[in-house]
Amino acid sequence: MRSLLPLALSLSFLAGCSGDAAPRYELAESPLPVGSDATEPNFFTAGDGRVVMSWIERVDSSSHALRIAIRATDGSWSEPRDVTRRSDFWLNWADFPSVAMLADGRLLAHWPQRNGAGRYAYEVRMAESRDEGRTWSESVTPHQPGIEAEHGFVSILPTDTGAVVLFLDGGNNIAAAPAHAHGDTEHATPMTLAANRWGSTPLSPTTKTVVDSRVCDCCQTSAALSARGPVVVYRDRSDTKPEIRDIVISRFVDGAWTAAKPVNADNWEVDFCPVNGPMVQAYGDTVVVAWFTAARDTAKVQVAFSYDAGASFGTPVRVDDGNPAGRVGLQLFDGAAYVSWLERGNADSAFVKLRRVERDGTRDSAIVISPSSGARSSGFPRMTRLADGLLFAWTVPGRPSVVRGATYRRVE
Repeated sequence: MRSLLPLALSLSFLAGCSGDAAPRYELAESPLPVGSDATEPNFFTAGDGRVVMSWIERVDSSSHALRIAIRATDGSWSEPRDVTRRSDFWLNWADFPSVAMLADGRLLAHWPQRNGAGRYAYEVRMAESRDEGRTWSESVTPHQPGIEAEHGFVSILPTDTGAVVLFLDGGNNIAAAPAHAHGDTEHATPMTLAANRWGSTPLSPTTKTVVDSRVCDCCQTSAALSARGPVVVYRDRSDTKPEIRDIVISRFVDGAWTAAKPVNADNWEVDFCPVNGPMVQAYGDTVVVAWFTAARDTAKVQVAFSYDAGASFGTPVRVDDGNPAGRVGLQLFDGAAYVSWLERGNADSAFVKLRRVERDGTRDSAIVISPSSGARSSGFPRMTRLADGLLFAWTVPGRPSVVRGATYRRVE
């Protein structure tokens, strides 16, 4: 499989590779095309530089809409369009929908949808649009449908032939206790990480493969396309007691997913899911991973670089300011890694922060993108790249909740 590196990433990452001094940036509020009572924003930057934004918006007292808008390279937004309106979304602060643009211009969306009476009985539904979101196909599942168990935490990775779809599959967890809750208890049997493929036609559950048969139950996954093929990072779960839940990587090599390998041996011993997944970005043979850990009772956000497509990683660089909640974001831009995270303040306050980390480990000073909240309802701040900088979105919890945005753009 050849690498399909988006043009916008190629240009923006190479821009800082000449050894020049770090560029100057300007932070500014950025209006977003989001209505009232919205939450769970997400971004995807396409190869032509356009940005697809998705979010959940309340329609009435019993239903919500998954909506999208597309940001053109001149900064203008299209009119918002519905992917679907439903009363059976599985709405959650940590497992949120996404919409990606494939190489041929198709939009591919996923969302969590209830499929039973159990508190965590939900499945992944996926649909595509061939007309920039005006109409959508019938939805399908990347896993066996109808199993009343937890499925989610999806990563959609476009390739030159469609997309790789990676997700947590709780199909073996039918016997799980109904009291299971994210970050509280665990399933009766292990959660698995699975992969499927979306090609010229929608995927089939029969083509699903298992990447890892025992993973952490409710941490986000993240995937990227290196010069040597797809990679996926996720929080693993050891067979030992107490359990080790470190961030690992699996690479697609010679037609198969490799065995999990730690990005770093944090040795975080924890008997519950921390609901705090990693992020990965790739450019050629450079693979960069950012993640949260609380090993040895010290909360950290870290970033590590690989120069052999994820086969090995250097020593991690600590990114946070001493009291992180995690919820990381990551982009490669101007020859460096930009890591975002949520830093706790006093009481329930928090801040969305950003730090530039050079490939040699040199760190710039952290900047505050916005005040926020440490509450779960503030969700996961999202960050994506523009041709000349970065675009952010985050949820301000409340009744109604509000989605805000900002840009961090290079000053010539």
